[in-house]
Amino acid sequence: MGADSGGTFTDLVLEDGRILKVPSTPDDPGAAVREGLGRLAAGGAEVLAHGTTVATNALLEGNLARVALYTTAAFTDVIEIARQDRPSLYDPFVDRPEPLVARPDRIEVHERMVASELRGRGWDVTASSEVSPEYREYERTVTTVLNAALRPVCADYLSNLEPVASEVAVMTSAGSLVGIERAASVPVSLLLSGPAGGARAAAAVARACGFGDALAFDMGGTSTDVCLIRGGEPEFASQHVVGGHPVRLPAVAVHTVGAGGGSIAAIDPGGALQVGPASAGAVPGPACYGRGGTAPTVTDANLLLGRIPPGTAFSGLGDLDEGAARRAMEDAGVDPAGVVEVVNATMVQALRRVSVQRGVDPSGLALVAYGGAGPLHACELAEDLGVRTVLVPALAGVLSAVGLLTSPRGVELVASWPTPLEHTGLVERAKQLEARAQRILDGFAGVGRERHVEVYFDCRYAGQSHDLRVGSVAEFHDRHESVNGYARPGDPVEVTAVR
Repeated sequence: MGADSGGTFTDLVLEDGRILKVPSTPDDPGAAVREGLGRLAAGGAEVLAHGTTVATNALLEGNLARVALYTTAAFTDVIEIARQDRPSLYDPFVDRPEPLVARPDRIEVHERMVASELRGRGWDVTASSEVSPEYREYERTVTTVLNAALRPVCADYLSNLEPVASEVAVMTSAGSLVGIERAASVPVSLLLSGPAGGARAAAAVARACGFGDALAFDMGGTSTDVCLIRGGEPEFASQHVVGGHPVRLPAVAVHTVGAGGGSIAAIDPGGALQVGPASAGAVPGPACYGRGGTAPTVTDANLLLGRIPPGTAFSGLGDLDEGAARRAMEDAGVDPAGVVEVVNATMVQALRRVSVQRGVDPSGLALVAYGGAGPLHACELAEDLGVRTVLVPALAGVLSAVGLLTSPRGVELVASWPTPLEHTGLVERAKQLEARAQRILDGFAGVGRERHVEVYFDCRYAGQSHDLRVGSVAEFHDRHESVNGYARPGDPVEVTAVR
């Protein structure tokens, strides 16, 4: 069974094609999974492939453990100094996110010795050399602290899921399934768990329909996730940002905006219509769900405009209440057509960010529309973008859960390369990482002898501060030109990491 926990619904798909949507249970996300499993497969599941929002919600809601940071002398304030870029460039009053560790809880020492000593005393310890062994001290520190802060909440959640199936495999941000033990050890790798499954499935749909290049468009109840697909695979990034915090781990390059079926519409103080990012969520949900919601949402607008046919029933909710939707709109003084127009504009901007802003012409791409609300809006977005083909999979409403069933078990490892301009030994280092990966895979249930290894190098021109992931150093010049519009074939290439 594939089980994808979203902000509004939890989607479940069995290998034989049976599907179920149940309202999510924010107070105990695992309850919806257990309920759905009991209703869909009373005899239980042999394997549960799970995409979870527990780590993401814990970070965004501030439900984090207290962390003490042991760091190299004189690096105590790196986590607070951060980078010179500001959240809003011209706003003198904008605030950065609060530091994840209070100043008195940062202690200067050397890492491996202290980690060994504290583990010997029974403490739960995250070492940066085990989680993010790469340069850029600020990003490395934040990633390590987040991992430590997420461990208690994620470990409890995952341990409660363990009895529901013979094996529980959890989706990572990079689109691979790992066992509960590794997921609980490195929960920071789960921050994009849900969207990664959808991106994997969207890429498979596009390939099956003859499109190697496409846009994945997943509009759910709370948010919309978009991703560029090139050569039949979702694009990856070595770093992503969640809740304003940089996470230095590989992930599917998903961009998320607060636009979903449950996004709340309101008139702002300036008299303009605003839709999202606030959401009605699963409880109480849109007004038309009949669960006590009174705020007008995108789903209410779609119902009143006839885009969702009157009399439609949603799984676990019964018939939608058109009268409640109309009262919510009238009380807030908003127009349903305007709500759809504004939310579409937000989503078009997101799709442009992963295509046009990366130098990719969307007119040459297919748009794969999925999620509970995606197909309702896809054709209008495609028209705005100049996209000529929209693909709506048969199981569009639960495609992220389908993606969990079709994703590989796997692990992503990285090692910094200490001599950027000297490349001798790169292949040997890659083989060492491969051997370590094989040992980790040996501990995964259900992994046979048929395995596939991909090796990448992070490269840049000497003097640059940011790198690109390539399959070989020789590929770097062409890759740089495709991403940045130019190349310097005569300049030396630095290697910063092996993946």
